[in-house]
Amino acid sequence: MSSSKHHPRRDAREGAMQALFASQFSNESPRKILARFLDSFIKHRENVFFIEELYHCVIEHSEWADDLIKIHLQNWDFNRVAQVDQVLLRMGVCEIFFMDDIPPKVTITEMVEIAKIYSTEESSGFINGILDSVFKDYQQKVN
Repeated sequence: MSSSKHHPRRDAREGAMQALFASQFSNESPRKILARFLDSFIKHRENVFFIEELYHCVIEHSEWADDLIKIHLQNWDFNRVAQVDQVLLRMGVCEIFFMDDIPPKVTITEMVEIAKIYSTEESSGFINGILDSVFKDYQQKVN
């Protein structure tokens, strides 16, 4: 699915999202799910480190990320948010807060673009709004 039209890490982000999505429906350990996913689906090994880093970051910080996301959901129950969108929001929050080498605007754009492929028509705007709000709060905290 590689294309020169998107950020080089797009495939890795999509892979992490798919593994994280699968982990929501499995009783297996997160490590086993990721290992099985990497063995089965990853053709381009150069993305493996980034997939592992993002996957484990989201697994480790998902409760914290969910709490942060809930603060930014106005008149919306987190449990009503599509599960793919929940995963993308967690990924975006974790990239913004824990992956200093990635510009937050790149993160937001990538999550929006992935939502256009994997989620509903409204999801990209929804994710953009939530992550933009999270990023503005993040900027205030670091400045």
